Amino acid sequence: MKKWHCTSCDYIYDPAEGDEKGGIKPGTSFEDLPEDWVCPTCGAAKAEFEKVA
Repeated sequence: MKKWHCTSCDYIYDPAEGDEKGGIKPGTSFEDLPEDWVCPTCGAAKAEFEKVA
């Protein structure tokens, strides 16, 4: 699974780790995150993320 980068604050969403603060379990792909999920660091919308090459 690919990692995703927040263009607002440089947070990296790693599917292997999930988002404990947001209640997202490890193993959850970025595509499977709820549409209203936001960056746990800065609150940016999911649309503000880019796939890490």
